[in-house]
Amino acid sequence: MTLKLRLIILSFLQFFVWGAWLISLGSYTGAQLGFNGVEIGSLYAAMGIVSLFMPALLGILADRWIPAQRMLGIAHFISSCFILAASQQTEYASLYPYMFMCMAFYMPTIGLSNAVAYTALTKKGLDTVKTFPPIRIWGTVGFIIAMWTVDLLGLKTNAAQFYLSAIAGFVLAAYSFTLPHCPVSKSQQATSLIEKFGLKAFALFKQKKMAIFFIFAMMLGAMLQITNGFGDWFLSSFRSVPEYANTFGVKHSVILISLSQISETFCILLIPFFLKRFGIKRVMLISMTAWVLRFGLFGLGNPGSGVWMLVLSMIVYGVAFDFYNVSGSLFVDNETSTDIRSSAQGLFMFMTNGLGAVIGSYAAGFVVHHQVPNPSMPDGWNMAWFIFAGYALVVSVAFALIFKDGMVKKETV
Repeated sequence: MTLKLRLIILSFLQFFVWGAWLISLGSYTGAQLGFNGVEIGSLYAAMGIVSLFMPALLGILADRWIPAQRMLGIAHFISSCFILAASQQTEYASLYPYMFMCMAFYMPTIGLSNAVAYTALTKKGLDTVKTFPPIRIWGTVGFIIAMWTVDLLGLKTNAAQFYLSAIAGFVLAAYSFTLPHCPVSKSQQATSLIEKFGLKAFALFKQKKMAIFFIFAMMLGAMLQITNGFGDWFLSSFRSVPEYANTFGVKHSVILISLSQISETFCILLIPFFLKRFGIKRVMLISMTAWVLRFGLFGLGNPGSGVWMLVLSMIVYGVAFDFYNVSGSLFVDNETSTDIRSSAQGLFMFMTNGLGAVIGSYAAGFVVHHQVPNPSMPDGWNMAWFIFAGYALVVSVAFALIFKDGMVKKETV
């Protein structure tokens, strides 16, 4: 088996594990277990909370003592044990701690799997910039296939989705130990905890432009988990309306939502052209506008005559996610010195997938709880989506007025 094929399998399984429950968790806990919006929001916020510290902790272990491929296997094994335990819980108080621990050991594996791939490719003398993206795209394929499997097997409103994730996780845990060895650092050079955790990059807040950028990155990060947490639950609510009960968008809502991930795989190819032509500020504004459309079209659409608006919402998601996530990462790399490059990227992730995701998940849960009287019915959902769209619009206008940028360097693009 070639190295590329081995890494493709790694990438595929890495995101299959996540895709088996990330989109359908809201429907299962809401429609089946009766959790309210605040409780569901807190489940998704847990991903942000653990992202604040767990990737750094396991990263230190992988750098210094446990080879990354073994750390990857150990983390997946522990995460799968916790999600298997979560499958037996039906109350929020007992389900939350198991899901929290599952996420605590899953979220660091995203970075660990990348590290394993980078190390293996470098040892083979391959250019990671050219070789890794075609491998990584199979992760998105794995995520989509997991979503389709859950939908077509009717698992989205029961705990069997956790079993599917756990099985894939155990397979990946065992497979990780067969991957190429990643040596640990033998350097005896003293490194402070501040440097290890990437806190040195917080000095970037002393620069006005970077401080403004990171604050807006946090605001954008608040939008990340909203449709992940509530999109499928919203579409499933139309099951209560006879007119929509048998439509494709209701019966196969997870497959409909998977168009978002499919769009994501294509939109990432547009980023170099848009960055070179329009610069970081306009690209970020395009992303923010796409978020307005993402939420607004959810509020206006329905699985019947308005299904085209839902499909369009899925398509613009690729622009909303990629144009902010990838172009923002490039901007940070372009604006920071090489000695804090990795720390700066860590800070970007901290502000978006950490702090921003926590705030957004709790806030979204609060909005749904107070705007949607009965989440199993469509009434009130449109107003919740309009509130999210309004938030995205306010952030867009504020960003356009406040943020000043230079063009991204051509060599970076």
